[in-house]
Amino acid sequence: MKILFHHRIASRDGQAVHMEELLAALAALGHETVLVGPPGLTETSFGGSSGLVDRIKRALPAAVFELLEVAYNLKAFLRLRAAVRRHKPDIIYERFSLFLFAGVWVRRLYKLPILLEVNSPLYEERAANDGLALHALGRWAQRMIWTNVDVVLPVTQVLARTVADYGVPTTRIAVIPNGVNQARFGNAPDTEAAKQALGLKPGIVLGFTGFIRGWNALHRIVDFVAEHGARYNLHFLVVGDGPAHEALLGHARGKNIADRLTITGIVDRDEVARYIAAFDIALLPGLTPYSSPLKLFEYMYLRRAIVAPDSENIREILTDGHDALLFDPARRDGMETALLRLCGDADLRARLGQAAHRTIAKKKLSWTANAEHVAELAAAALKGVPENSVPATAFLSCSPKHE
Repeated sequence: MKILFHHRIASRDGQAVHMEELLAALAALGHETVLVGPPGLTETSFGGSSGLVDRIKRALPAAVFELLEVAYNLKAFLRLRAAVRRHKPDIIYERFSLFLFAGVWVRRLYKLPILLEVNSPLYEERAANDGLALHALGRWAQRMIWTNVDVVLPVTQVLARTVADYGVPTTRIAVIPNGVNQARFGNAPDTEAAKQALGLKPGIVLGFTGFIRGWNALHRIVDFVAEHGARYNLHFLVVGDGPAHEALLGHARGKNIADRLTITGIVDRDEVARYIAAFDIALLPGLTPYSSPLKLFEYMYLRRAIVAPDSENIREILTDGHDALLFDPARRDGMETALLRLCGDADLRARLGQAAHRTIAKKKLSWTANAEHVAELAAAALKGVPENSVPATAFLSCSPKHE
């Protein structure tokens, strides 16, 4: 099958990881993939973004920038149409972007089925965080795109309900969460060897991977280390970088534990596994309620003991006390209580980590499994029977069976 992958990604971050891993998994299954989107993304270093887009967004009023996003569809349509004419794909796989109508237009013109990957409700997200100006247009755009494709692929069941609320029949919604590249993460060193290779002293390592976009959640880990670090010989390892780097480091200095905090900066994807392998406890201090965090599946595959919020999207994957400790985010000390329990119980850390690894296989949480499911849905859409796609409530069980 020839699959044209259409996107409007300008930043080489988690969204690019999702795209690149899925493309590689589809190619490994024997499918031909063609990437169509803004040029230059593949040459951008990991963690980088389009400086021009960022500067334009900062310089213009929000409404003007949003109208430019709409105008961008002319360029996107011409590029996508040229790719369709040249490559003659069987199907289009598109990553949802607010105001990106080009895929829907090409679908109508060439009768090509579209599978639409949705990672967040961008209208609601931007309205809450980015100061969206054209609310009516944004909400209409989201509804128009979601209801004019063949299958919508949200990453969680929480997000699937939002998609359904916009009028998409549940028979045209299939939940496909993020996954892990088992080959990339399969050769990590054992924990003590990983610590030694990174120059970390013996003790308990609390670890977090990802872009540090805000430090309110991570600064609580610094506070925890300041209070309990000497008792448990704790070290906080942050694998990533971001605008909160200096604020987090400054907070650690203020607590006199800068020597117990390491912030690595951007780490190449092929190197991430050996850093996560050094974690004794893997952290998700906070997250959006509809997300499918990439780091979660990597923690699980590498048998880390996970502490995460007891939110519905996390419960789609993990079970409290079985393969993770989940804390009530409404409790001020919820995360700290879970951390104390794990710091004092090495056997529990090992048991949770092993169970998390088994959950990956039980729920087929890999990019290969995702690619297989995408191919099945694409084949059904080509036959003109999207009704046969997997309903949102059927793809993931609520919890794994305990052994």
